[in-house]
Amino acid sequence: MLSKKIEEALNGQVATEAMSSQAYLAMASWAENQGLSGTAAFLYRHSDEERLHMLKLIKFINERGGHAVVSALKQPGTNYKTITDIFKALLDHETRVTHEINKVVDLCLKEKDYTTHNFMQWYVGEQIEEEALARTLIDKLNLIGNDKGGLYLFDRDLEVMTSAPAQDKAR
Repeated sequence: MLSKKIEEALNGQVATEAMSSQAYLAMASWAENQGLSGTAAFLYRHSDEERLHMLKLIKFINERGGHAVVSALKQPGTNYKTITDIFKALLDHETRVTHEINKVVDLCLKEKDYTTHNFMQWYVGEQIEEEALARTLIDKLNLIGNDKGGLYLFDRDLEVMTSAPAQDKAR
């Protein structure tokens, strides 16, 4: 059985994951409107993954005797000027998500809820991957600079990466 504090923290994380999905969906729409089909595909897939992360939390809360809550969301930002802005925003967002996950993990230790702590370790590992990927993509964009040919190849590479067989990382 979840304590009320843990249940509230996990429901906060449900909202965070839902906001992540919405933010990446908005970024994907921007990229698609810029003719960056590979970037859009990457971001649409990323949005789907965040939704799976949210569902995983909802199921866990309910299985542990809590009540998962799906809250209203604010409209995500849509004011991007460049593809680099998109990936910097993505990294900033993932850094905030990591901070929120760490707060849940810390609470689990304080409450001695080792079952939830163990469950949250998947999210800790996932955040390491998410931040590393965002940093790598920003580094590549910085190397490309204003080279349109480089941007074309970057976008194509993201499309190839996105079309690779997807593994359901949320299970």
